[in-house]
Amino acid sequence: MDLDDVLPEVGEFGRYQKLVLWFILLPGVFPCGFHAYNQLFMAAAPDHWCKVDGFTGKSAKLIRNISIPTAVQLDGQTRFSQCTMYDLNYTNTSLEFYESVNYTTVSIVPCKHGWVYDKQGHENTIITEWDLVCEKDLFSTIALVLFGIGGLIGNYLFGYIQDGIGRKPSFFIYLFIQSVFGMATAFATNFTAWTIFRMGVGFTVPAILSTPYVLAIEIVGPRHRTLVTILVNIAYSLALVALAIIVWVIREWHLLALATTVPFLSLFLHWWLLPESPRWLLAQGRVREAEQILIQMARINGKKLPYNFVSELRREEVRSQVPSSFGIRHLFHSSNLRWKTIIITFIWFTNTSVYVGLSYYAPALGGDEYLNFFLAGAVELPTYLFLWPAMEKWGRRWTLCVSMVVGGSACLTTFLVQNDSVITLALYCVGKMGISSSFVVLPLMASELYPTVVRGLGISVSSMVGMLGPVFIPLVNYLGSDMLTLPLIIMGTMLVMGGACSLLLPETLNQHLPQTLQDAEKAGLDCFACCTPPQLDVKMQALHESRLQS
Repeated sequence: MDLDDVLPEVGEFGRYQKLVLWFILLPGVFPCGFHAYNQLFMAAAPDHWCKVDGFTGKSAKLIRNISIPTAVQLDGQTRFSQCTMYDLNYTNTSLEFYESVNYTTVSIVPCKHGWVYDKQGHENTIITEWDLVCEKDLFSTIALVLFGIGGLIGNYLFGYIQDGIGRKPSFFIYLFIQSVFGMATAFATNFTAWTIFRMGVGFTVPAILSTPYVLAIEIVGPRHRTLVTILVNIAYSLALVALAIIVWVIREWHLLALATTVPFLSLFLHWWLLPESPRWLLAQGRVREAEQILIQMARINGKKLPYNFVSELRREEVRSQVPSSFGIRHLFHSSNLRWKTIIITFIWFTNTSVYVGLSYYAPALGGDEYLNFFLAGAVELPTYLFLWPAMEKWGRRWTLCVSMVVGGSACLTTFLVQNDSVITLALYCVGKMGISSSFVVLPLMASELYPTVVRGLGISVSSMVGMLGPVFIPLVNYLGSDMLTLPLIIMGTMLVMGGACSLLLPETLNQHLPQTLQDAEKAGLDCFACCTPPQLDVKMQALHESRLQS
């Protein structure tokens, strides 16, 4: 007997699960969405040019016209230089003097007296406050790389914490870390301190998202896992849309850091409301605690716990020898689970790299960066309209494959239209829809393949390797400043490769969640399984038939 056997009796998706999902788990998704991308706008680089010392009494536009050279960029546009100026004596304020100058013979030198920033789109960012431009323009990219390294380390530790002490305490530990460093960011007085605080925030991203996601899956029955997965991802997409609105309203980076952190202090009130996962408690042999949660679940759902459930569980507890702890080695203890882990991890790497890369790249596409980021979040929402029926009819594997291949093909096609910014933006949106779809399916499929005793660890390891993507993707996007479509081509190739690999995994639709390492061995890899329609698990088939008879 496992939890999937008793959930139909106490309620697979009753009032209890809905209250926990809507009022506790879904709000818990927002901190990750906000903190994953608010750094893009705190470190936004507005247009800038050399400051001319001594030339006063004239408009900024006129001063720029007579002091800053122009150059043709790779996109064919002529723009003012951001890092050089004409080497002239600007104490002479006579316009006739500058009209008579032969600029082709004038030396061009680096900026001598700092920079002037176009603050029409940005009131104040760390770039304008600490002059992180020209020879220092890589600094903001390095900060994103270090943010990703923090996330890689945090993800690795989070798996052990989540499977070791439980889903509930691990969430609040990471929420505390994120809140402290998030607020400290607003009071940083130099770039080094700011980067350290951002690494502290990055330590919790995206690990903090794991608890709402895993707990939502573990408290509902198999038939409702697709729905709760989509709802969690809708909440994440709404977080990105909300962030786009906030950064559009608040364009001062100190205030932005506080506005995207302080509201989440209210989530600490959920400590008394958020339940521990009964599935995790049972896997740990903590039967009495699981019993109390299931009794409460049954009572709120208007059901009754089967009279023999607790006695059956205690007999299971006596019969089974559950190790006190599990480690990474358990993910590789058999050939079957080892290959599942490797394939899931590779796909997770491609998904994370491309999803984060496309989200980071939105402001760099040209035009209104706030609108671009808003669209990057908003285009995710329509994907959920077809994802639910697709996952239920086609299964997880084919939906994952098609999403990745379509998204990757759209990104690759940008190479053919790289001089058309509108079509490039449209293809970017298609690519974002594809990767958003696959990012819904992948964590669900991984949760259904990893057994309960190492589910948190397995997802943590896969997502930890995936976090290598956010470490190098900022550097890829930095190269894209010279060739707009280069990052899209790289990310498109990765998506297509990941989509092909997804067909090697077994289908998990309508299957029981594996509890133990032995349960995970029941579904093996099959290169030809993609041609077989999803089948009901034998136990679930019997349960379904008994329901029909009753």
